[in-house]
Amino acid sequence: MDILRSLRTVSEASGPGVVDWERAAAAAKEGTDPGSLALTDADRAGYATDVRDARARLREVAGLEFDVPDAIEVQNRHHWIDASVGTFRNVMAPIEAAATGDGESIGATDGIGDPAGGVGGSSGGIVEPTGGPVGLPSGDLTREFVRDVSRVANTGSMAFTLGFLARNVLGQYDPLLLADEPDADHGLYFVHPNIVEVARSLDVDFPRFRRWIAFHEVTHAAEFGAAPWLPEYLESRVEQGIEGLTGGAGEAGRGGLTAGNLPVDALDTEPFAELQAAMTAVEGYAEVLMDRAFDGEYADLRRKLDERRGGGNPVQRLARRLLGLGLKRRQYEQGAAFFREVVDARGIEAAGAVWERPENLPTRAELDDPAAWLVRVDP
Repeated sequence: MDILRSLRTVSEASGPGVVDWERAAAAAKEGTDPGSLALTDADRAGYATDVRDARARLREVAGLEFDVPDAIEVQNRHHWIDASVGTFRNVMAPIEAAATGDGESIGATDGIGDPAGGVGGSSGGIVEPTGGPVGLPSGDLTREFVRDVSRVANTGSMAFTLGFLARNVLGQYDPLLLADEPDADHGLYFVHPNIVEVARSLDVDFPRFRRWIAFHEVTHAAEFGAAPWLPEYLESRVEQGIEGLTGGAGEAGRGGLTAGNLPVDALDTEPFAELQAAMTAVEGYAEVLMDRAFDGEYADLRRKLDERRGGGNPVQRLARRLLGLGLKRRQYEQGAAFFREVVDARGIEAAGAVWERPENLPTRAELDDPAAWLVRVDP
């Protein structure tokens, strides 16, 4: 890990885009210890067995038909950065296109796009485009300089985000949202050094903790497997929401990336509201189902991991706030509360009706009123 080298890489950001993605990934890896990937034969067999057993148990408990991805990878932190930077780039592509397009504005943001659809952090000032080539009027030189500074800042923000997440993600199901090849096989990743480190810090048995993480990620695979329409639904909300932010949604001025400041209600749009409601359902259902399907004691794991989500040192807490990870925690909590009430009233298979069609997703209001969802959907 070399922080100075990472900063130097960020300072060399170049190119026509808002973010220099190659340098963002390189800087993230330079500032992040990759961690050990020295797997024993027992480790390799353990991951494979955990995923296989989780699939069987989840099918039995939830009554859902699904499979797990062929691409199951045990990674170190650098592998996770390489696997995830493309997702970030795809999510940010519409904003970059608007920022660098003819006659459009360029957004210099402190905020970071979450690959799951949430937008964390705060938004900085909006800078006008450069226009003509360097070497003509002084105004063009100034705008060129501001654009370069903005690119360095955005590249640094993205490098920080990738590095922070790489040090904290335990496992991930990747449905390949906004992927260049949407028909490619989905991915299932486990960041081995993080699982080892967290198991040690929580003082829990590593094989049991690894198995519990496997159940969580396979539950996400079950959701997307049971709802083949879900990736397209989430993608459309991301695209519509970002189109609104870049001024193409038809509401003049609302959330547009124009010279001035980003309106405080820029994210308070219907596509983002539907996206957040859907992701709350995704996270909440996974929490409830995995607890019912897990074939071991988990109460201590749940309690300790919940404490970890809200704990950490001041720098870690600040980073989670800037990256909008508090929103993800609220999604877990609100979604889990919703599905617990549904399951208590009608059973776990009734809760699975949420994946039958998009209309069955709970609305933002119904997430706080499960009884209203039960009346409307009648699973």
